[in-house]
Amino acid sequence: NIFSACGLIFILALGASKLLGRIKFPAVTSYLLLGILIGPYGLNLISKNLVNATDSIGYFVLGLVAFSLGQNFLWRELKHVGKTVISISCFAALGAIALVTLGLLLIKRPVSEAIVLGGIAAATAPMATIMIVREYHAKGPFTRMLLGIVAIDDAWGIIAFAGAMVVAKLISVPAAENVFASAMIGTGKEITGALVLGTILGSLLSMLSRYSKIQMDSFIFSIGFILINTGTSLKLGISPLLANMAMGVAVVNLTKRHIFFDVLKRIDWPFYLLFFVLCGASLQIPFLRKLGVIGTVYVAARTLGKYGGAYLGGQIVHAEERIKKYLGLGLIPQAGVALGLAIVAKTELPHCGDLIFTTTVATTIVFESIGPFCTKFAITKAGEVRSR
Repeated sequence: NIFSACGLIFILALGASKLLGRIKFPAVTSYLLLGILIGPYGLNLISKNLVNATDSIGYFVLGLVAFSLGQNFLWRELKHVGKTVISISCFAALGAIALVTLGLLLIKRPVSEAIVLGGIAAATAPMATIMIVREYHAKGPFTRMLLGIVAIDDAWGIIAFAGAMVVAKLISVPAAENVFASAMIGTGKEITGALVLGTILGSLLSMLSRYSKIQMDSFIFSIGFILINTGTSLKLGISPLLANMAMGVAVVNLTKRHIFFDVLKRIDWPFYLLFFVLCGASLQIPFLRKLGVIGTVYVAARTLGKYGGAYLGGQIVHAEERIKKYLGLGLIPQAGVALGLAIVAKTELPHCGDLIFTTTVATTIVFESIGPFCTKFAITKAGEVRSR
């Protein structure tokens, strides 16, 4: 049953992360591999009801992630970050979007599939980068720049994905006319609606902060508002990702204390663990046979797009040579947000969602395996690895 399956997932996932951690495997990769092993196509130890609930759990986990991402948009800090971080992060995201979309179109994949995977390609995995920086005690201007960029990189991915989903839905309707104009209008409505809803709820949550006397109050307020925001967004047909991110932006700029974000950091990892394992269990193994060319193009195009985009962004703002040459390598990891976006695509695009989800899970395993080594190489070449 679901309770036994959840208990098994938590215990086995902890053991898997400890065991594979000995050979430097990231925790996320170990969770995905465990999910594949104990899922329907493996040992079949997980309840089908729980696997089927992955979509719902994914929306909730994405709400947590998006809300937490909003913390990185504190206005008074953004003013000091400067145009370098904004430029490099934007161009790195655009590079991945453009090359992945173009690469998939060149191998004659459907337009809706190509643009949605392009949107997903913009997202990175901040946790993998942060863990490598901590492990090697990296410190300096290059490291600060890298951490600043990965902190806001996923935001561009969420925005790009929201627009891509609108276009993909319109393309999938045979009778749709003036797709481009309709897509622009639809994207504008979705983004505007999400920003308005998130800002309103964020303002309300900020006002309630004065009643958060203990951490449990803040935790309940945070979870409650994330659930309300997600549910209302789905009901209204707008992006729950953007709405929750907008709520986080409103809270961090209207509240002096960061108590809502701090309390979530202490309890969110079990939710992520469960989600990653279920993503692995939800992997459609039969689709893997179709992924040889698609997966290769996605990995190669996203890697080139991230590196090339970061280099171009650094060139435009006249960044240091080492930043231009190595910073893009620190943006290779991809995990949580990308998997969450893929779950949304799987749910809302029946004609190509399964292939998009399977592609994302399979390539996430690749990126989470090679990404940390790329980040380590980047900070080492930048000369910011400190001896312990």
